[in-house]
Amino acid sequence: MSDWTIDELMCICISNQVRDGDVLIQGLATPLVAAGYLLAWHTHAPNATFASAIGQTLCQEGAPLGLSQAESLWLNKALSSFGFIQAAADMLPTVKPKEFFRPGQVDSMGNFNNISIGKNYLKPRLRLPGSGGIPDVSTYLEGIYLYVPRHSKVTFVEQIDIKSGLGNGPERKRGVGPVYLVSNLGEFDFHDNRLRLISLHPNVSLEAVQKKTGFAIELAKKMKVTSIPTHEELRLLREVIDPLGVRKLEFLSGHKRNAIIREILEREMQQYYV
Repeated sequence: MSDWTIDELMCICISNQVRDGDVLIQGLATPLVAAGYLLAWHTHAPNATFASAIGQTLCQEGAPLGLSQAESLWLNKALSSFGFIQAAADMLPTVKPKEFFRPGQVDSMGNFNNISIGKNYLKPRLRLPGSGGIPDVSTYLEGIYLYVPRHSKVTFVEQIDIKSGLGNGPERKRGVGPVYLVSNLGEFDFHDNRLRLISLHPNVSLEAVQKKTGFAIELAKKMKVTSIPTHEELRLLREVIDPLGVRKLEFLSGHKRNAIIREILEREMQQYYV
């Protein structure tokens, strides 16, 4: 088995946050999270339940990731389906699930922004995908986790432009905000409500993390190095969970991303329609 890649390491970090019996929310267009959830299901959390934003479904069985066949995991294997309002208002407060969100911006207290970058909302510098149900559920969910595939000062900012996800600041009236964040540089928790670096990924320096973060981060007293993937974890990710490499799309942009999308779709066509 060849050397690991950062997408595989982040999938494993996500998987390690899952406990057997957890209810796990899978958002839209988050294949890195889906791969991490499925890795946990294949290894140490066989009783995990998936609640997906794709079709608002609930299922207990996994399937390989794909693009043209994305619904096969969350729709074809669904035990039941919920409307969005029913899921956000009735189901989620009851089952207390875990969910990984990918912020466009995040501050030191875990407040995050998925709407737009720029102080002028009507004329933003960059329009982000949107918040979906984040403003609703982040006020009461206690299993909020964050992930950032490309750690930079663009994402880690002193003050976010628009608050769409509630963090650990004074505005929170109940529960807790985000409890964990993983990026391509390391793992973090929120100690005394502030982001704290607890683990550096292999070959990443503390100076690199500080240089790419737009605010001062706290450091754990006992800093560790993230464990590298095992042979079995890599085999599952590459051969069973995501042989098409859909998870890698979260690290790419522009022409490289378009080229990989075309390659994945061509391979899917050969797999399903030939």
